[in-house]
Amino acid sequence: MSERLERAGLQVDAALAQFIEDEVLAPLGKDAGAFWQGFAALLADFAPRNRSLLARRDALQAMIDAWHVARAGKPVDAAEYKAFLTKIGYLVPEPAPFAICTENVDSEVATMAGPQLVVPVLNARFLLNAANARWGSLYDALYGTDALDAPPARPGGFDAARGAAVIKAAREFLDAAIPGWELALTGGDSPQRFATREGGFMFMNNGLHIELVIDPEHPIGRSDPLHIADVILESALTTIVDLEDSIAAVDAEDKLAAYRNWLGVIRGDLADTFEKGGKTLTRTLAPDRMWSAPSGSQFPLAGRSLLFARNVGHLMTNPAILLSDGSEIPEGIMDAVLTSAISAQDVAGLGKYRNSRKGSIYIVKPKMHGPEEVGYTNALFDAVEDLLALPRHTIKVGVMDEERRTSANLAACIHAVKDRIVFINTGFLDRTGDEIHTSMQAGPMIRKAAMKGSGWIAAYEKRNVGIGLACGLSGKAQIGKGMWAAPDMMHEMMAQKIGHPKSGASTAWVPSPTAATLHAMHYHQVDVFEVQKALAAEALPPVDAILAIPLALGVNFSEQDVREELDNNAQGLLGYVVRWIDQGVGCSKVPDINDVGLMEDRATLRISSQHMANWLLHGICTKAQVMDSLHRMAAKVDAQNAGDPAYTPLVGNEDGPAFQAACDLVFKGVEQPSGYTEPLLHAWRLKKKAGA
Repeated sequence: MSERLERAGLQVDAALAQFIEDEVLAPLGKDAGAFWQGFAALLADFAPRNRSLLARRDALQAMIDAWHVARAGKPVDAAEYKAFLTKIGYLVPEPAPFAICTENVDSEVATMAGPQLVVPVLNARFLLNAANARWGSLYDALYGTDALDAPPARPGGFDAARGAAVIKAAREFLDAAIPGWELALTGGDSPQRFATREGGFMFMNNGLHIELVIDPEHPIGRSDPLHIADVILESALTTIVDLEDSIAAVDAEDKLAAYRNWLGVIRGDLADTFEKGGKTLTRTLAPDRMWSAPSGSQFPLAGRSLLFARNVGHLMTNPAILLSDGSEIPEGIMDAVLTSAISAQDVAGLGKYRNSRKGSIYIVKPKMHGPEEVGYTNALFDAVEDLLALPRHTIKVGVMDEERRTSANLAACIHAVKDRIVFINTGFLDRTGDEIHTSMQAGPMIRKAAMKGSGWIAAYEKRNVGIGLACGLSGKAQIGKGMWAAPDMMHEMMAQKIGHPKSGASTAWVPSPTAATLHAMHYHQVDVFEVQKALAAEALPPVDAILAIPLALGVNFSEQDVREELDNNAQGLLGYVVRWIDQGVGCSKVPDINDVGLMEDRATLRISSQHMANWLLHGICTKAQVMDSLHRMAAKVDAQNAGDPAYTPLVGNEDGPAFQAACDLVFKGVEQPSGYTEPLLHAWRLKKKAGA
């Protein structure tokens, strides 16, 4: 057990306490004793409230389970079901029409539309790449991916044919986004020309910047009639630095590493040294970029993405700090206090660069169930601001619409944080996991692949945007959409993901800086704010539409159907869990059952485990069939990871933490709170770290 220090009745991991006092509080001029006293008082108030909210979740779930059990095997009567959910308080009354009142929101969030990255805070190299992804080379993005219908690059050198296809595609993009751009390069002018600097012209379209790099000495620029060496797009306007689903943080050691990296990007001195291509490289944060306005005045453009910190939800506790009664601190409270305290250095202007030019702190809060929990977060952020002597509503909140009770009461959730909300989004994966668990006892679910075609999904996506617009988010806050999970399939992404800005979403998640540059092209094709004006007049699907449960009552699944579904779920589950438990990797590109690399995090695991648990509960499959799939897919996952020297095979280690965690996620899935995977993952990861 690590050494602990007593602080105002709290038992704090010694290394964490020293970090907080020396590196977080001291630069702010905060008295450590007063901070710990205030933190302890905050915990005495909010930890019991947190437990009460979790108990309310369990009570509602128990009532819903009992309602479905009493009607086992029967179709759900929609009116009766809605009346029941209203009676128990799952559905709450809609608030009177209102508009959010959030102030001091940076333009990247409020008035610009563009891609958003999500990056695990524990990987410093990825974190720096994401923060620096504000600007990206269109030439590189087109040349290095399958985005173009062009021959693949020849190994070992420059592929001239592919290079010509890239330049042609870039010219077509420029012609569409900034007509007359060539005139500006040859001495004329363009109404979209924004600024210049030596070696570059800057244009603007739909609020986004496009830079033409002019360099006659560059190998590409030398052969270009206009000496264009590259086209640089403003890409990831914002980045969510994730302390939640994409990392494995189970103890003080992990949390300290997370907070230290967050401090590094806020302070501006985070660096990472690594080997690549036989060379030792060091990555740091990109500086701002100086430009000249047409008047001749100099001004900077931010060199980095605007950063949010995604805290954990309300469920988990962490042993990094023990309360006065010896219990673990609610991890969400710890994140709220410490990520905000670190961000206060940015508010105070203590960093090398500014994250928020408006003096705001941006926190995404996931996995909240309904307006009562969102209201609790609002009160918690009030208390954190008071603890840190920050002006009211300095801390802004992003509300992830990824739980069923939040979707059904979204306007009330937004109203609960109407003075600090800056972000809502849809998350199909977690939302589906909660859909399955909430209605676990109602009957067997349709196959996982069929979920995206369910009526409730379409209604959920449309209602999210429509309610956001009705609550006044346009021009004040982001309305977001979810992740493109296949980082190697950029041609397909370019065909499909334009649907997000067309749906009225001002941002959408992408899996890499390269994907951000490609997705940025969509926001030049679609003026999101004009789309939002048109959508604001459209009628919303009724709440009944998202309460329709995707049941497979009366469906006779064949033996082949069952085997395929179990194999698909088991392979994805094992491929993710083995890295989480054995290596502490919370998000990575995991090959699926067809060997297609997909970005996986706990949300995908939640669906796979809950779907298998649901089919097992309702007799669609047997425990023996599940175990058969797990064993066969363990061999497949081992083969897919054969080139990883840090990998421990699953086959032959079935009694080890990784395989046992996978089994628990299925066979104990029904009893997991909201179907979340964290309790079991944390327990098995702690055993692994302890040498099990």
